[in-house]
Amino acid sequence: MSCGKPVAHLWEEFQTRVKNGEDMKKVLDDLGLKRYCCRALFMGHIDLIDLVAKYKKF
Repeated sequence: MSCGKPVAHLWEEFQTRVKNGEDMKKVLDDLGLKRYCCRALFMGHIDLIDLVAKYKKF
């Protein structure tokens, strides 16, 4: 479920800040993600693109 708010442009900043040890809640608040649907997208996302790209035939 999603409210439809565009949030993809925030992913890299979120990922970088969390990897640098910042609290996930604070980062989500700073990025303006207040709704549970937006927060769930970021908290539950597993980045698989690098794994899937290994098996892509061009």
